[in-house]
Amino acid sequence: MVSPEKYQFMADPIRHHAQVRGDKAALIFEGREISYRQLDQRSNQVANGLLAAGVEPGQRVAILAKNIDLFFEIYYGATKAGAVLVPVNFRLAAPEVAFVLNDAAAKVLFVTDEYHDLVAAIADELSTVSLIVSLTVTSQDGRDDWPAHVDWRDAQNTGDPHREGSAEATALQPYSSGTTGHPKGVEMTHQNFVQFVPHALADWGDWMVEDVSLVAMPLFHVGGCVWGFIGLYVGTTNILLPEVDPPVILKAIERHGITQVFFVPAVILFLLQTPGAAETDVSSVRHVMYGASPIPYPVLQRAVKMFNCGFAQLYGLTETTGAVTYLAPEDHDGGEKMKSCGKPMRAATVRVVDAHDQDCPPGTVGEIIVSGNQVMKGYWNLAAETAKAIRNGWFYSGDAGYFDGDGYLYIHDRVKDMIVSGGENIYPAEVESALAGHEGIADVAVIGVPDEKWGETVKAIIVVKPGETLTAEEVMTFARARIGGFKIPRSVDFMDELPRNPSGKILKRVLREPYWRGHDRQVN
Repeated sequence: MVSPEKYQFMADPIRHHAQVRGDKAALIFEGREISYRQLDQRSNQVANGLLAAGVEPGQRVAILAKNIDLFFEIYYGATKAGAVLVPVNFRLAAPEVAFVLNDAAAKVLFVTDEYHDLVAAIADELSTVSLIVSLTVTSQDGRDDWPAHVDWRDAQNTGDPHREGSAEATALQPYSSGTTGHPKGVEMTHQNFVQFVPHALADWGDWMVEDVSLVAMPLFHVGGCVWGFIGLYVGTTNILLPEVDPPVILKAIERHGITQVFFVPAVILFLLQTPGAAETDVSSVRHVMYGASPIPYPVLQRAVKMFNCGFAQLYGLTETTGAVTYLAPEDHDGGEKMKSCGKPMRAATVRVVDAHDQDCPPGTVGEIIVSGNQVMKGYWNLAAETAKAIRNGWFYSGDAGYFDGDGYLYIHDRVKDMIVSGGENIYPAEVESALAGHEGIADVAVIGVPDEKWGETVKAIIVVKPGETLTAEEVMTFARARIGGFKIPRSVDFMDELPRNPSGKILKRVLREPYWRGHDRQVN
């Protein structure tokens, strides 16, 4: 039996809990309850099925699904086989899904019923996928040409193959939005997780096996999957929801006595606005963690009052395995510190540097850089991008911020041209690339503008070709067929000419300025 102090691989906590608390519920999802012993055994079967399908160590397998309990047996099974799971953002459009699967060279794809038609439509474009497994209950509910997951899994033996290799091997490859129009695969290792989680728990404190954790954020996102991994690492029972649904979240908290939650700020706002929220019994919640984007101060004040428990903010990126700073509950006292994202956690070293890589004095804005075992292995098959992002052992975040005199980090702006809407990272270049294909568009710029609900939303500023006419709805409809729904501009403005500097670069700050006037920072 592997003991916690000797964990090397992602599946080691599951192996441990299967031995010491095998009958305990690891996951509860839509009435299904999976014990730690079942999760361990089923992930063994998935591992053996992948090996039988010819999956070699280091090869990628993918999953396209909203949150589902099968995600975890597939993930741990992939790692036990030495493979790497690629969770595909289910909000992507079909061309984007095809790009991710081909870029990852995925050999096996697991897909739920609601995305069968999408996958069938792009199947001929998938150059490396040799097996598609339908995440249906039985083969009677699926397709004749794709095996049903349960039937496929249960035909495999239950022995643990232990094919992980080394702790430095890649275990998970989520995709982040790309600065050049294509998303990038972020290689996250066993070591990234196994060394991050115990240090994080030491910073956060007060997690127990008896806790009940809510996993509501999407599992394709680092915030959702890492939160799920933390609960399974500890040995808690994890209540998994298929997607963010505020009334369902509130009912789950009351029904299951949930004690630990993680939300992005937009979800906290939705919960506050849900009819009946004030009458919901949320007294079981001991900690509310939030992050992925800044939170409006009035929203935070109302949330603290509603939940009446410890609130803690986390700041981090996919490339840093999640959080690198922590704003503790005791700092949520109504003071200025509530506008910060806290102090660096013990597992990460965080600096703010100027253009010459010199540390900025307190109060001076610079780029946030991070080092430590949390930093990703690199970007998949993008050596130049990796070298640009990781230099001399430091990951350059692209976020601008400053430390105050007490060591608290404040996010000020973004060095990278990125929009964060509802916790989702959106790169304007990706949206601009999609819109530029419209025959009526002569020039386009995409910016983020403040929004009370989402933090920021996408705005397209369009220059129409001479002799052409174009409406905002036509622009949105054109985008909808080419990019994920969360990236589609929510508003469109038209200009005769975009402002540019002498070298021809669009002056995004000039475009943003009217919309951000009155805000004390350029993130919302």
